Amino acid sequence: MNPIDPQTFNHRKAQISTGRLYHFIDQIPENYNPIRPPLICLHGFPDSWFGWRHQIGPWCRQGFRVIVPDMLGYGETDMPHDSSAYSTKNICNDISALLDFLAIPKAVVIGHDWGSYTAGRFALWHPDRLTALVMLSIPYVPPKEQHMSVEEMARKYPSYGYQVYFASESSISEIEENLVPFLGVSFRMSEKALSWSKLDELITNKQINFTDDCLLNERELQFYVSRFQRGMRGPLSYYRTTKTRFEEEKEAQLPAHLLPNLPVLFMYGTKDATCPPSAVQNAHKFISQLNTVALEDVGHWVMLEAQDRVASEVLRFLSSLGSPQQSRM
Repeated sequence: MNPIDPQTFNHRKAQISTGRLYHFIDQIPENYNPIRPPLICLHGFPDSWFGWRHQIGPWCRQGFRVIVPDMLGYGETDMPHDSSAYSTKNICNDISALLDFLAIPKAVVIGHDWGSYTAGRFALWHPDRLTALVMLSIPYVPPKEQHMSVEEMARKYPSYGYQVYFASESSISEIEENLVPFLGVSFRMSEKALSWSKLDELITNKQINFTDDCLLNERELQFYVSRFQRGMRGPLSYYRTTKTRFEEEKEAQLPAHLLPNLPVLFMYGTKDATCPPSAVQNAHKFISQLNTVALEDVGHWVMLEAQDRVASEVLRFLSSLGSPQQSRM
């Protein structure tokens, strides 16, 4: 498991019971003891299983089986055309079906960004499948009582304006034609962040060297480019599920609170503009066993910016399951 060489990981593919083909990493420790709960890691946007490359090895070497899928629409996993396929209910059903395929009744579910949101919803849609929950960068939010469109959300919270662009049809071809600039903007050091308010104009700006101040080196950047050669329709479809998600959650009458006996770790960077302190505090209302870890001077890409700390904090959390709630700065 060499983080700079994707081929040194154990790649698998599976046709799961939902009908989807999933590509995933399945890293099993030597002398694996199945009494240890497997870890399943869900990446966000615009990412890949490769986003967990620095944590898979450390967790595996501590005796944990680590499963990391390319999420629906990414990498070598199926990419349906219909955006409704990317609703959180459908994605959570896929993850549950992948666990079924692997004969895993319960797992520790770990998510970052969209994967964090999905992990939180997995705890609502499939509460019997989790041993513990780890959410990175995006704190838990309960199901909404009223539908709010992406456009309405952007008007209320201007920092979310980029989601209107992602939900537009034009964003697909524009991002596909400007992959390196888009990835350079996305994986940018927090202190050098560029405004996403006019992302379409930004990624076509020929005056900016987008590889400067990028968290990815040239080799990593080219790997990501190769992962998105199939197109951006799948990854961007997650931003087109707002109404579908609301309707599915309302119909199922999903609860606002996670199970009171579910241990939860939330870890975030203090320089992450997508994670205001108020959102972190709000999550405590809905999670009984919430441990929070603030990563000082770290931005959104915690698995890159705080590689060792993320790995060690998760291991510490797993080793202390059942111990009293705690918060660390």
